[in-house]
Amino acid sequence: MRVMYFIAFLICLSCSSSDDPTDITSEEMTTEEPTPTNGDTSNTTLYFPPIDSDTWETITPETIGWDVSELASLRTFLIDHNTKAFMILKDGKIVIEDYYNGAAISDNNPWFSAGKTLTSFITGMAQDDGFLSIDDTTSSYLGDEWTAMTLEQEQAITIRNQLTMTSGGDYTVSNTSCTDPECLLYLNAPSTDWYYHNAFYTLLQPVLHQAIPQGFDAYFDSQLKNVIGMNGAWIDLGFNRVYFSTARSMARFGLLHLNEGNWDGTPLISSSYFDEMTTTSQNLNPAYGYLWWLNGKDSYRLPSSTAQFSGSLIPNAPDDLIAGLGANDQKLYIAPSKNLVIIRMGDSTGMEVLGPSGFDNELWEKINAVIE
Repeated sequence: MRVMYFIAFLICLSCSSSDDPTDITSEEMTTEEPTPTNGDTSNTTLYFPPIDSDTWETITPETIGWDVSELASLRTFLIDHNTKAFMILKDGKIVIEDYYNGAAISDNNPWFSAGKTLTSFITGMAQDDGFLSIDDTTSSYLGDEWTAMTLEQEQAITIRNQLTMTSGGDYTVSNTSCTDPECLLYLNAPSTDWYYHNAFYTLLQPVLHQAIPQGFDAYFDSQLKNVIGMNGAWIDLGFNRVYFSTARSMARFGLLHLNEGNWDGTPLISSSYFDEMTTTSQNLNPAYGYLWWLNGKDSYRLPSSTAQFSGSLIPNAPDDLIAGLGANDQKLYIAPSKNLVIIRMGDSTGMEVLGPSGFDNELWEKINAVIE
């Protein structure tokens, strides 16, 4: 019964989507043919798709000087790795939009941990609106005994720790997604160690729900989702809360970040928080901001590991890349130096990891062959 309800809910999402282009054909999409630009595009004006229409302007790979002879290899790679949706935006316009393995443009797919970026953005909006400070203690909103720690240990954890994976919770427990108090044990003082402990992140949404007068979901919809024309919804899957949407909705969110939190002239977040969110947030894992992965750093740490690795997170990707990375290789890439947003949604690529994987580097090798 639960499964049938879930399926019906996702069908409903598709039917009610504000960004559901089910009936749009490629001929109906507006196409422009700009002058090829292979160099720095930092001063290029970004295009923003309307929020009340399914129209999204397109450009062709040929007109921007990409190597179309490499597209077949990229697409074969994506199909062979269980991809359902793949998009590339250049300057906000669609260059590539493909759906594979039985998928359709209107399908709602899970973001998994790539959706952490949504929660990070809402946290910044809530702070800008004066509902909280990220230096507030988590206990200020969840009360006492939300963990099995002593009150002193528990009250040392802040929202900033939840954003940066530095809460200090015991990651040797059997289930690091479990948010029940008995699962949340003390291991290290907050801010002294980095570990991808999912439960402390998950509890960030209840913190926001308590802090925001209208609650998390209503605020998310009115202040972010509806403003940029996304569809989708948060779904409870066990202890986790996962966002489901179309690939185009993820692309809209990526475009918002390509423009540093400003949607077509409307700033949704302060520049100070955006900068903090998308730069190294602590000295324990340089490749991590506020729930965003960062490329081009000297070292990085990965989920489910305590090891420190030397070098860049994704060597084949641009150094300024920021990324939302989720289980089964859900990918939200933003490359400011190239004015690109890239989306990959689908089933497992065979690398059963929670976020970054070897698939990132392989995929960027294929992308580079096309765009460079």
